Amino acid sequence: MKTHFTIALFWLGFSLLFAQEQDTRKAYNYSISRTNEPINVDGIADEIAWQHAPKIDHFMNHWPADQGEAEARSEVWTLYDEEYIYVLAKLYDNGERIVQTLRRDNVDGHWNSDNFTVVLDPFNTKQSGFFFGVNAGGAQVEALLNIENGNTNFDENWDNKWFSEVRSYADHWIVEMAIPFKTLRYNSTQTEWGVNFIRGDMERNHYSTWTQFPVAFGGIDINFMGTLQWDAPPKKAEGKVVLIPYLAGSTHRNYEEETGENGYENSADIGLDAKVAVTSSLNLDLTVNPDFSNADVDQQVTNLSRFSIFFPERRNFFLENGDIFSNFGGRQIQPFFSRTIGLNKGQQVPIKYGARLTGNLTPNMRIGVMNVQTGATDEVEPNNYSVLAAHQRVFSRSVVKAIFINRAGQNGDYARNGGLEFNYVHPSGSWNNTIRYHLATNEENLSNNRYYGIDGGYRNRNIILGWAIDVVGKNYETELGFNPRLYNYNAETEETTKQGYTKFNPWFMYRFRPKSESAALNIHGPRTWHIGWLNTDGSLNERRHGIGYDFFFKNTMELRFNRVFFEANLPVPTNLIGKDAALPVGNYQYTDNSIFFISDRRKVINTELSLRHGTFYNGTKSGFTTALNFRTQPWGTFGVNYDYNKVKLAEGYGESDLHLFRLNAEISFSNKMFWTTAIQYNSQAENYNVFSRFQWRYKPMSDLFIVYTDNYGINGLNIKNRQLVFKITYWLNM
Repeated sequence: MKTHFTIALFWLGFSLLFAQEQDTRKAYNYSISRTNEPINVDGIADEIAWQHAPKIDHFMNHWPADQGEAEARSEVWTLYDEEYIYVLAKLYDNGERIVQTLRRDNVDGHWNSDNFTVVLDPFNTKQSGFFFGVNAGGAQVEALLNIENGNTNFDENWDNKWFSEVRSYADHWIVEMAIPFKTLRYNSTQTEWGVNFIRGDMERNHYSTWTQFPVAFGGIDINFMGTLQWDAPPKKAEGKVVLIPYLAGSTHRNYEEETGENGYENSADIGLDAKVAVTSSLNLDLTVNPDFSNADVDQQVTNLSRFSIFFPERRNFFLENGDIFSNFGGRQIQPFFSRTIGLNKGQQVPIKYGARLTGNLTPNMRIGVMNVQTGATDEVEPNNYSVLAAHQRVFSRSVVKAIFINRAGQNGDYARNGGLEFNYVHPSGSWNNTIRYHLATNEENLSNNRYYGIDGGYRNRNIILGWAIDVVGKNYETELGFNPRLYNYNAETEETTKQGYTKFNPWFMYRFRPKSESAALNIHGPRTWHIGWLNTDGSLNERRHGIGYDFFFKNTMELRFNRVFFEANLPVPTNLIGKDAALPVGNYQYTDNSIFFISDRRKVINTELSLRHGTFYNGTKSGFTTALNFRTQPWGTFGVNYDYNKVKLAEGYGESDLHLFRLNAEISFSNKMFWTTAIQYNSQAENYNVFSRFQWRYKPMSDLFIVYTDNYGINGLNIKNRQLVFKITYWLNM
């Protein structure tokens, strides 16, 4: 352990010596003007107030090049009044715009369309923020920004009220936004916020930003915002409480149970969500009898590994400021994962009520407190879940974090986790290093219950590299987290044993950036990664060594090559393909080779193709994935995806053809009415699934959902279950 922390301190000192700071918040300042004139958000912007507002008329290249002014001219103005921040953008082009979708909250549809985005850091701490964007068709995306290991991430699952309109003209398009103060969390005594504006120009496949900063960092990076200067601190928003009641009804039939054979079961339900602004920077979320029937269906995958696969959280109650709880641990080792609450083996467990207090307690401290009570099912007893987390900023961008997690069963059983982490981020953002230490315990009070480690990274315009070391004890169990490698399932005895491990993971990437205007490529270069897992006695559990080369073309095409070597010492008999004979304990060495291609995303029809071939444990594995996408701009997108894997193990251990099929259809009747359908077939899970959802946002943040789902077996399409749900929500400001 001393060695690991010595390494961490070495990298920390190294970063202080060699990274340089670039402070765009001092170099770029914009004074926002107050208006007493009513602003009509209509995309016309004919109010006199706009003529007197200061104008930003220079955008800088950011990707694929980060030097010089952007070729496409962009102009931005901002205003504010008692209730809203207003943003006006005039974006010049030749009139040939790409609009991938009209559906809101479609991230790919945003970045792959002509788009405009505003990002805000109201606390001016470079730790968190807000994202508001629209594409040229008017489709909205709002998101929360957070920092993880020095990188700015955004969570588009956050949903809140704001307004925008888009109008198109022959040589430009206009975006007008109104962002309510009550939608934001901010310090009502502060006169400087972080802000940046990002434009995506799909004709040239270029992205530009107001501030100029290195291409190694994403355009929404919190560290490289400019300053939004207020003439007076914005007042605390009026209206402290928002109520969101819902009414839901469903008809359901489970054909695999006796009740299903007798017909459909009908039900009706009501519930309530509430948002309470405790202060302008601290928010209380309450939920009583929540309903998540309108959440997106998980995308089916083929799993040929020994461990469980991570699926993201999609339920709104857990999302706002969710990074306060989730940004702990390393890759595939998460002390807290909210999806473990209210779900058991993929089946819903009723949540009776929940409360979350999140936000800034002080300008430099973010806190999160959550309590959730679940009900009982035939397989699960009622449980109470509590989580407490705090993030204290130190230095200019670094954070000390702490978390405590508790599950309390009604019979006195419990599970607890706690941990401390220090994440150092250099002011330039080029270097980051994290040191962590966590413990887990339950009523058995077992030893070997620690998890500690370090990880970090460095980047510049050509080099990206990183490292991670994690040490996990065999009794570091995270009932409310995600740590799949701890558990090893014996396919012969049908028992699961725990096994601690040490993980090493360095990686390196180099990017060439051709400067010639005639070059077909934007970026190309090699990458390599190495992952090793050791048993607690120092012997090898598993290792992987990969090398690849990537080509990113100016016309948005991508081409990638990969070769990976694997070595695994199976600790227990393992069945990977569901056949009668399990692979025995022993040493296995094998390789995988793959090619991945994406065609021009801007075209009405685009394709994806990957080819794979190699050895696999004591046999071989070959396969391919293909996708065909068709866009009828801007109202519809349709896609067909097919994934095939042929696994042939040594004689006596079986072979299998695994098929995964997905048909997608997305129809946008307007920016407020959408119909999405997915039909999925997974031969490994022996399941056909139909998911169809209609959504009508009849008022801001108020929705009507109609959701239809079907599940079938693969033998003769025998139906398993069927459900039809309607749900209506209403956003009520108090």
